[in-house]
Amino acid sequence: MKHDSTSLNRILSRKIKAHLLRVSILFFGLIGPLQPAFPSPDFAPLITVKNLQNLPGSQVVLIDARSSWKFLAGHIPGAINLNDWEEFTIRAGGIPGQINRDKDFIAHKLRVLGADYQKAIVIYGDPEDKWRTDGRFFWMFEFYGFKRVALLKGGLQEWEKTGMSVERGFGNDPKPALLKASDIKFNEDILADQNWILRRLKSDDIVVIDNREQHEYDGATPYGSSRGGHIPGAIHIDWREFFEANGNLKPIKSMDSILSSKGIRPNQEIVVYCTGGVRSAMAFFVFRYLGFKVRNYDGSWWDWSHNPKLPIES
Repeated sequence: MKHDSTSLNRILSRKIKAHLLRVSILFFGLIGPLQPAFPSPDFAPLITVKNLQNLPGSQVVLIDARSSWKFLAGHIPGAINLNDWEEFTIRAGGIPGQINRDKDFIAHKLRVLGADYQKAIVIYGDPEDKWRTDGRFFWMFEFYGFKRVALLKGGLQEWEKTGMSVERGFGNDPKPALLKASDIKFNEDILADQNWILRRLKSDDIVVIDNREQHEYDGATPYGSSRGGHIPGAIHIDWREFFEANGNLKPIKSMDSILSSKGIRPNQEIVVYCTGGVRSAMAFFVFRYLGFKVRNYDGSWWDWSHNPKLPIES
């Protein structure tokens, strides 16, 4: 059959595309799945409802970090309930709350969520929660190497205010991802431990911030810590100082004022801690949002106070 020039161009185009597709499949099959990149400057850590809606649903894992009963009562359609941050922790040396580094375990847990490194992770929590575990999940996903992680501005309340529908019940299970243990790559640049902190205690380039309540900073031990007090030189900022009563962040100007009143400079690296790295993880989110280089001490006061060789102030 004789083809005219237009149809011939279409046939050649299809053949070229098919050839490129075969080459792409071969290439990516040889190198394996794309490796994670660490927090990207082109993906803000706080996302609006409008911007969430603009993301393709297949490219987002939406996490509801509230209690299971609140999730059942109503959640954003397609959200997955992840309400226990301790599922991703271990007890090491008698210290709870430390991030789990078992890559087989992590890959299994994340596969079930449908999470892989090509997807964005968007999390919302309970603004009335004293601990705001959505902050812990934010830090956790960044530590596990996810490049695009964000908290949803205003959470479920803002979603409803925009007139969007709410889903009730258990929701549907997500399609499992193909994530493997060998894909997991930890972002050590956002974690601190007692040795890392101890070596830098007198450095002017580092600021250690205690995000617990004032009475804990002063020496109270309501959560079973071995000793009372705080890390020497630590500045006290209750993590809730950064937030409005409705759970939303205060204006940047107000947060900058808090930091400047404490003598914190933009060029300093921040280390945040609390009792077990949960409340401080929300402070970690705040400092990430403000553009600081910041680390979360997941062992926190449980870990520091447990070691009698480490100094304390009270």
